[in-house]
Amino acid sequence: MKVLKFLLVGIFFGIVLVKSEAISWYRIYEMFRFQSFHMYGIIGTAIVSGIIFLQISKSRHLKSIKGSDIFVPKKEDGLIRYIVGGIIFGLGWALIGACPGPMYILLGTGVWSMLIVIAAAIVGTFIYGLLKNRLPH
Repeated sequence: MKVLKFLLVGIFFGIVLVKSEAISWYRIYEMFRFQSFHMYGIIGTAIVSGIIFLQISKSRHLKSIKGSDIFVPKKEDGLIRYIVGGIIFGLGWALIGACPGPMYILLGTGVWSMLIVIAAAIVGTFIYGLLKNRLPH
């Protein structure tokens, strides 16, 4: 039953992203060229909503699905790694035209070339797992 809930939320999220054109390569291209506010508005709304819901969960002491307190751990120091990681993520997003979530949504809408992108993302994640202990963190 729990899997069904997550599946339904994922389908709903996918429909929202398709209808809002957040998975459109053209909209992403506009964003990176600073030609449109559309994507910045979507991302900004997500950030503001996340902040509001996190503050509500803290003030009302809401519990997670497992019954434990919702806790966001502090990030480790290391500005350089966040900057480098963000640049790599942004370059991948700009080159592919999709961040990780919408890759699967695009596949679901029939963009079969996303199979190559998803396979490359899985291989990249595997390579990172192999090199993780050797990288400066």
